[in-house]
Amino acid sequence: MNPTQLFDPASSTYTYILFDEDTREAVIIDPVDVQLERDLATLERLGVRLIWALETHAHADHITSAAQLAELTGARTAAPAGCDIGTAAVQLQDGDTVTFGHEQLRVLHTPGHTAGSVCFYWQRAEPPHDEPPSEPAQAPLGHEMRPDLRHDARHVFTGDTLLIQGCGRTDFQSGDAGALYDSITQKLFTLPDTAIVWPCHDYHERTQSTIGVEKATNPRLAGKSRDEFIALMNALDLPKPRRIDEAVPANQRSGLRQDAGSGGVADAAAQGYAGDITPQQAHEWMTHGKAVLVDVRTDAEREWVGFVPGALAVAWKQWPGMELNPDFDAQIRAAADDGQKTLALLCRSGVRSIAAAQRATELGLTVYNILGGFEGEPDEHAQRGHKNGWRHAGLPWRQN
Repeated sequence: MNPTQLFDPASSTYTYILFDEDTREAVIIDPVDVQLERDLATLERLGVRLIWALETHAHADHITSAAQLAELTGARTAAPAGCDIGTAAVQLQDGDTVTFGHEQLRVLHTPGHTAGSVCFYWQRAEPPHDEPPSEPAQAPLGHEMRPDLRHDARHVFTGDTLLIQGCGRTDFQSGDAGALYDSITQKLFTLPDTAIVWPCHDYHERTQSTIGVEKATNPRLAGKSRDEFIALMNALDLPKPRRIDEAVPANQRSGLRQDAGSGGVADAAAQGYAGDITPQQAHEWMTHGKAVLVDVRTDAEREWVGFVPGALAVAWKQWPGMELNPDFDAQIRAAADDGQKTLALLCRSGVRSIAAAQRATELGLTVYNILGGFEGEPDEHAQRGHKNGWRHAGLPWRQN
C-alpha cells in the first residue's frame, strides 16, 4: 500500500503514514500538532500501530505533534542529529535505517534547507500478493493522489529539501544554497528516476512527482550550474516565516508545550476540558477535598515508575499495545461520583491526560489536566525529572 498523504491547509504541510501490511507496524513523517486527532483517527481507520514518529528537520512553519503521538501511542520519536531536537529518542545519522515490520526507511542526510535536514528513502519489500505498480499516466504530475492500494516500489520523502518544481529556502536556520544543490544533485538525483517524490509542502495543490521528472524539469535545478543555483537562491528575498520564532524552539523539543512550568490555573478553559493546573495546585486541591486526583497512566507505569498516594487509578490506555481502556468511561464516572466531584488527571508528562480529560468532559464531567504529569517533560538530553512535573515539584509519591 502506498503512503497515506494528509494535508494541513494552514501551513500547506504534508504528513505521511506508511506501514507494513503484514505486521501493521506504522511510521508517521512530519506530523502537525493541530492535526493530532485527524492523525490518530487515520491510524485507527487503517488498523495500524504507530511505532515511529519521524521528522525531516526542525520546522519553521508549524509545530510537530511527535511528543504527543509518542505519549498517546507508545511510538518512539526520531529526528536528524544535526537539528538540535534533543528530546527525540533516536538521533538519526546518514545511512541509518528505520525499521517497521518487514519494511525499512533509509536516512539520507541532505543539508541545505537546514544543516541537519534529512530525507527518507523507502525501497518497498516485495508485496504479499501480485499487484501492479501505478502507471505515470494514471497520476499526472502532482495533481492526483495515487490510490492507497497501489504498490509502487520506490518512494522518497524529501521534507523541505526537494519540492515539486522547487526546493526549500536557504536564507535562515543554518541554510546553505551550495549544500542544498549538492544534496539534491548528488544524493536525491542519483535515486532511480521512478522513485516517487513526496514533499513536506506544496502551495499549488500538487501531491507528488518523481525523481526523473524533477531532474528534467525543476526550474530551480534543471540545467543549472551550482553557481547559478546559488545566485538564484540568494536573490529570492523571501519574507520571514510567520511562526518561526514560536515553531523552531517548540520543534526542538518535539512539539512540547512551553507553558508547563507556569503557575495557577489557565485563564481560560482549554480546548475540550476545564483547564490546565500545575502539580502544586492539584496537590492543594486534593489535600483540601476540592478535586479527586486520577492517575490515567498504565498499571505498569504506576508499578514500576511510582504513584501518588491517594490518587485513583483509571488507565486511559494499557500495555501491551497502548490500547484504549474499554472500561474508561464507567471508571471515570465512578471517580467523579457521577459528576458530583471535580477531577484532576495525571499522566506521564501531561499529554495523555489531555485526551482523557477531553473524553471525560464529553461525558459531562468537570476535569482539569495536570501540566508536566508525573515525570515531567524531557530536557534537552531527553531525560525526564529535571524540569517540571509532580516528582520534580517535590510532592508526595511512592514506589513499590
